[in-house]
Amino acid sequence: MTDFDYTFKVMMLGDASVGKTSLTIRFISGYFLRDLKLTIGVDFYSKNVIFHNVHKVKLQIWDFGGEERFRFLLSQYCKGANAAFFLYDITNARTLEHLPAWTNLIREHAGDIPIMLVGSKLDLAEYRAVSRDEGIQAAKTYSLTSFIELSSKTGKNVEKAFEVMTDTLFEKYPIED
Repeated sequence: MTDFDYTFKVMMLGDASVGKTSLTIRFISGYFLRDLKLTIGVDFYSKNVIFHNVHKVKLQIWDFGGEERFRFLLSQYCKGANAAFFLYDITNARTLEHLPAWTNLIREHAGDIPIMLVGSKLDLAEYRAVSRDEGIQAAKTYSLTSFIELSSKTGKNVEKAFEVMTDTLFEKYPIED
């Protein structure tokens, strides 16, 4: 018997410098770290949460380096994944343009898992290059599970993103009582 009712493997994906590690660390620790180093390959984190005050859940977060040179790792690490966050930077439209390639990779190697589209760096909204409506439309176009904009710096919607994803995971993988 494990200490957890369920363990979910969640991948953090997207181009380099979109905020994957910042989001992960903000969620895990509650802090925003300003000077993060580029993720080389994959970093692993976990956080234990209580879901709806009932179930003990371990979220294993796999933070992928966003540079093209690390993509070859993705096929192996996708196996057994339960969900993915795809992040793009709302101040850089090019980071959203790569969504089709990333979603194809995920679906090819991880199957039909829930994917949440995440517009990051909401604290920089005055420099916005991608509208909220464009993000919503992209999520619909690529049949993603959900969409949210957030700021790892201020913490806005960070917890909500993980709550929505955990809800989605419990809908897809219900626990037998």
